[in-house]
Amino acid sequence: MAKRIITINRMFGSNGRLIGKTLAENLDIGFYDKELIDMAAKKNNIPFDTLAKVDELQFTDNFSFVPMNDVLYDLQRKIILSLPQREDCVIVGRCATSILKDKSLKLFIHAPFEERVQNVIRRTGREEASARKLVKKMDKERKAYYEYFTDSKWLDMTQYDLCIDSSRFSMEQIIEIVKRCL
Repeated sequence: MAKRIITINRMFGSNGRLIGKTLAENLDIGFYDKELIDMAAKKNNIPFDTLAKVDELQFTDNFSFVPMNDVLYDLQRKIILSLPQREDCVIVGRCATSILKDKSLKLFIHAPFEERVQNVIRRTGREEASARKLVKKMDKERKAYYEYFTDSKWLDMTQYDLCIDSSRFSMEQIIEIVKRCL
């Protein structure tokens, strides 16, 4: 049987991470998101906090010869490329949709801005103004990161196999839709 590799890009607040985690649990396969930072840190003897600070950011001015963002991207890229040989899994973010290209089912999870703001408020307890700023900031950072490292447009839906508005379907419906695509 062919490996089941699912990569997910997502708008902030669309519940893309939760969808990926639930999908992995439902399929009984591996799940990778921030876990990739920990794997990269351990494998390369770099403090986790050093890498976590630059996760999914385009560039930081840290006065090193090679920006830590580039170091983290390269380390995660190598891990992402090795995963399909090892196991079935869901990978969220980290440009995995581009890195694995045709070796995965590529999903993009989105939702209307107002819905995403409300999701962030429910999840974090933030005030509405703060949640609005955070959603805009995180989308801007994810877009810049993705476009910097892939030379592709983050919102170009032609690069994804399936784009789902998470506000239109229940979690169970989304899981069933994705499972039918495998």
